[in-house]
Amino acid sequence: MSVALLRGINVGTAKSVSMAELAKVFEGLGFDRVKTVLRSGNVVFSSRGALPADAVASIEAAILAATGVRSSVLVLSGGDFAAIAAQNPLLDVATDGSKSFVTFVAAMPKGLEVPDAATIAPEILAIGGGAVYQWMPNGSQQTKVPKSFWKQFDSPVTARNWNTVQKLLALLED
Repeated sequence: MSVALLRGINVGTAKSVSMAELAKVFEGLGFDRVKTVLRSGNVVFSSRGALPADAVASIEAAILAATGVRSSVLVLSGGDFAAIAAQNPLLDVATDGSKSFVTFVAAMPKGLEVPDAATIAPEILAIGGGAVYQWMPNGSQQTKVPKSFWKQFDSPVTARNWNTVQKLLALLED
């Protein structure tokens, strides 16, 4: 099983993609056991054999062709997704899954400059191998993490709240 995370779809009325249409795109590419989660571009799927090296490019192109929406896609194996979730260092602090986030990254930049903890308090930011973990007790709309932090990433990043991560993990276990 694998997880595809689409960036920036169905945010407000922009880049609208139905989950049924998204599932059809994945099925049309030959993937099996396709399931979508919520409207934010989360797909759990399986493939016969290993994913081809160009799987991400193929998925992005197929989504654009089918929907007219351009979205970057991160694909993780089910094992990698579960490992990133299991490594969340903020579970003892984050008491509300809707305010705890995991930002999945394709590649962690070298020399990443992390905001000073006192500057972003009461938020907490932690860096992992394949993700940035955030606790935002005042909500994601009130984040103190500067946009300049996220501009350090050259490759796609996409965030999911902890509740969504748990739903994806449950699908992976089925």
